[in-house]
Amino acid sequence: MTIKRRHIALGIACGLAGVAWLITRDIQHLSFSGVHLGMRTVVGLLLALMLFAGQNLCLMLRYRHLTHHELSWKQAFRVNALCEFTSAATPGAVGGSSLIFLFLNHEGFNGGRSTAVMMSTLIMDELFIALGCIAVVLAVPADVLFGNAELVNSGVRLVFFLVLTGIAAWTAILYTALFHKPHWVGNVLLRLFSLPLLRRWKPSIEEVAHDIITSSQELRQRPFGFWLKAFAITAGAWCCRYAIVNAVLFAFTTGGGQILAFMRQFVLWLVATVTPTPGGSGLSEYMFNVYYSDFTPDAGTTIIAVIVWRLITYYTYLIAGACVVPGWIASLRKSK
Repeated sequence: MTIKRRHIALGIACGLAGVAWLITRDIQHLSFSGVHLGMRTVVGLLLALMLFAGQNLCLMLRYRHLTHHELSWKQAFRVNALCEFTSAATPGAVGGSSLIFLFLNHEGFNGGRSTAVMMSTLIMDELFIALGCIAVVLAVPADVLFGNAELVNSGVRLVFFLVLTGIAAWTAILYTALFHKPHWVGNVLLRLFSLPLLRRWKPSIEEVAHDIITSSQELRQRPFGFWLKAFAITAGAWCCRYAIVNAVLFAFTTGGGQILAFMRQFVLWLVATVTPTPGGSGLSEYMFNVYYSDFTPDAGTTIIAVIVWRLITYYTYLIAGACVVPGWIASLRKSK
C-alpha cells in the first residue's frame, strides 16, 4: 500500500483548486439567481445518494459473485472501500482495480484466486466502457456529444478516441489472455520486455505472465451464465455512477436532456482516466463546467452542481478511506 497522506492532500488540493479557478474565472458574471431550493432539490439529492449507494452495492455484489459468495458482505464492503479510495487517491491510470488482488489476499484468498477476481473485474469494467462508448458515439452526433466549446471539440475529442482505442485493444488482449491463449500472451510479454530498453521491468512481467496463466485456469471453468450475471452487475454499477449527474442536474436545473447528460458521462469519465492528478481532480471539475453549462441557467448554478457532484462521487470515497484504511493497515501489520 503506497498511498501516503500527500497523495490524499494532492487530490483534495487539485479538486479545490479546480473549483476555485471556476469561481474566480466567472466571478464578475457569477449569479445564483437560477438556484431554486425546494422539494425538487431535496428529491434530486436523495436520488443522487440512492444511486451512489446502488453503485457501491453493485460493486460489493460483484465481489461476492466472483468469489462464489465466499466473501462476506463486511469483507466486500472493506475491499470495495479500499479499491475506491485507492482510485480517488491515485491518478486515473493507476486506479484501485490493480490492487484488488492485494486486498483479497488479505481477506484470506490465495494469489491465484485473488488475481482471477482482479482480472475478472478489469475485463468486465473495460468491456462495459468500450461497448458503452462505442454505442454513445454511434447514437449521438459528435457536435452534440462533445459540446460546442472549441477546446473540448479539439483536445478532448482526440483524447477520447485515443483512450477508447487503447481500452478496446486492452479488452481484446485481456480476453485473449484469459480465455484462449494465456501462454502465448505471456510469452509475447516476456519477449517484449527482454528488449534492452524494457529489460529492467522483466521480473515484474514474469509475475504478470504467471498470474495470467493461473487466472486463466480459474476463469475458464466458469459457465457463460456466470459471466453474463457478472457483466449485468458491472453495468448496473457503472449506470448508477453515471446517473448521479442526472440526479444532481435534476436537483438544481429545470432543463436539458437527461439522456444526453447521461451519455456525456462516458466522455467525461474516460478522459479523466488519463489525468495525472488523483481521481482526475481539476480536469473533472473543469469538464463538468464545460459539458453541463448548457444544462444550467447561470454560472453560479453550474458551480454548485460541480461541488455537489464531486462531493458525492469523489470526496465521499476519501472520507470512507480515511475511516477504513487505518484499521486495514493495523490488521495487515498484525498478520505479519
